[in-house]
Amino acid sequence: MTDAGKNSERCAYDVVVIGAGPVGENVADRARAAGLATAVVESELVGGECSYWACMPSKALLRPVVARADARRVPGLSAAVQGPLDVEAVLAHRDEEASHWKDDGQVAWLESVGADVHRGTGRLTGPRTVTVTAPDGTEHRLTARHAVAVCTGSRAVVPSLPGVEEASPWTSREATSAKEAPGRLVIVGGGVVGVEMATVWQALGSEVTLLIRGGGLLPKMEPFAGELVADALTEAGARIRTGVSVTALRRPAPDGPVTVELDDGDRIEADEILFATGRAPRTEDLGLETIGLEPGSWLTVDDSCRVEGTDWLYAVGDVNHRALLTHQGKYQARIAGAAIAARTGKTPLETAPWGAHAATADHGAVPQVVFTDPEAASVGLTLAEAERAGHRVRAVDHDLAAVAGSGLYADGYRGRARMIVDLDREILLGVTFVGPGIGELLHSATIAVAGEVPIARLWHAVPAYPTISEVWLRLLEAYRGH
Repeated sequence: MTDAGKNSERCAYDVVVIGAGPVGENVADRARAAGLATAVVESELVGGECSYWACMPSKALLRPVVARADARRVPGLSAAVQGPLDVEAVLAHRDEEASHWKDDGQVAWLESVGADVHRGTGRLTGPRTVTVTAPDGTEHRLTARHAVAVCTGSRAVVPSLPGVEEASPWTSREATSAKEAPGRLVIVGGGVVGVEMATVWQALGSEVTLLIRGGGLLPKMEPFAGELVADALTEAGARIRTGVSVTALRRPAPDGPVTVELDDGDRIEADEILFATGRAPRTEDLGLETIGLEPGSWLTVDDSCRVEGTDWLYAVGDVNHRALLTHQGKYQARIAGAAIAARTGKTPLETAPWGAHAATADHGAVPQVVFTDPEAASVGLTLAEAERAGHRVRAVDHDLAAVAGSGLYADGYRGRARMIVDLDREILLGVTFVGPGIGELLHSATIAVAGEVPIARLWHAVPAYPTISEVWLRLLEAYRGH
């Protein structure tokens, strides 16, 4: 590994990547695959948010919760899994999946592809120039002959409220790395982080209260997704309050309870409070002002992820605000890396929709799985989004419990599927599944949406019997009228 301040013999690179999360790692990999000299700058842990405070630890926490819930619905097994989860074992497994918050393995991988790793905070100090401030305060300047890629991601937003600093609220980082279950946990926000963390900590023994400013959970998905997840959380013991906002917090003693004041005059006492209320770009201390951009702003890019108005700066992943998901950021990284390589080699770019250098999926084929019980998964547009976009569409729904595979999967199975059909082109614009075990169904839907597979051809894609995927046949039958 090359530490900042120790690489004075090599200050110039073809590509400099700021941020070594999954997105930055993939940009570096694609650049190196094209033979470009590449530097990667990281201020925290190589592997980023996903590896240590988001995807990996959260899914490690959720897996035993969902597995137990599934097992409790299987005849002959349910009686054996009625006891509590082994909290210590669950947290230990989470620690292992987060590599105990050490990045040796990720650093070794970057080194294996030939990228130089610079430890420290990277800031733009002019066009194609990045100054790295090492942990000991020394500075080192890197220049990029062809491209700088900003892959700094996003951070959790904590609203400015009276008493918020003294309350020391959790964000997603604390929620996924906590060493014990709080007795009482208030979660503010009903999006993905809110519902997944409610699922985890309720199952690990916390009394969970969800506070939602709007009318329901998972507002970016089809309404029935949030309704089914809310029903399950309520049955598990969580309390959900909609149409309320937090106005102030009070925690007189650092190790004491926190009092949450609401706009309806009510107060709730808890041991911890988690704000899951949105994300902001990590660009506030990036030096954007040195190149005429606004510090703290999202970076607007074209479909090759090049920042508009520049011919050298790329913004990839969360920081461009197109699709704040790890897998989507890695997809963008593959596109951006290929575009950088093509421009460096003066090769014609394929920027038409679905071309090799266009992140077209960001616009209409973004997949996501919410790992709650039941799982919720979607790709593409919801009915409301399709109608707002002016498409002439039809929503086709089917009860997942009516599929033979669902009854075999679990007693009392509850779920729903919907596909959004573009009536003019007879292709799918979106698909949503909600139910136990449906996360692995999503990629078939993603292929159908991204591939714009005609309905007539989908009719010939025969689902295996008896699987939950037979819902595809039922949806198509409903659309065709027989």
